[in-house]
Amino acid sequence: MIREIKHKDKLLGFIIYSDHKKDGIEFFTPSDFSQQLGYMKRDKDYVIDPHVHNPVKREVVWTQEVLFIKSGKIRVDFYDEFKNYLNSTILNKGDVILLAAGGHGFQMLEESEIIEVKQGPYSGDKDKTRFDPIDNSKIRIE
Repeated sequence: MIREIKHKDKLLGFIIYSDHKKDGIEFFTPSDFSQQLGYMKRDKDYVIDPHVHNPVKREVVWTQEVLFIKSGKIRVDFYDEFKNYLNSTILNKGDVILLAAGGHGFQMLEESEIIEVKQGPYSGDKDKTRFDPIDNSKIRIE
């Protein structure tokens, strides 16, 4: 299953749940996203031709990140670009999320392993603005 996370018609992210299956290849992200996320299922002996990627100058303004939940269980809290809490969702082992816009925070509900992929180079403290999380009593799981 695939889920789009939106707020006021703004795409905040995509979740690809571990049970998602579809033959062939599909990309979930619009072509203008600086982080492209796709899924493919190919039969045994299917061949992807060898290739190299050509140098293409790109300008990255907003960091987008992809998280692979390798093990455990986490809660993702979504915020708009003004740091207002929106809602939360639970991710489990095998789920993948692309965080494209707005803010986000995480609570580990179990010991968890997460693989993160995002654009570089990393800019240290210039890369993000931290703020206080929502109080646990106000969490809304969707």
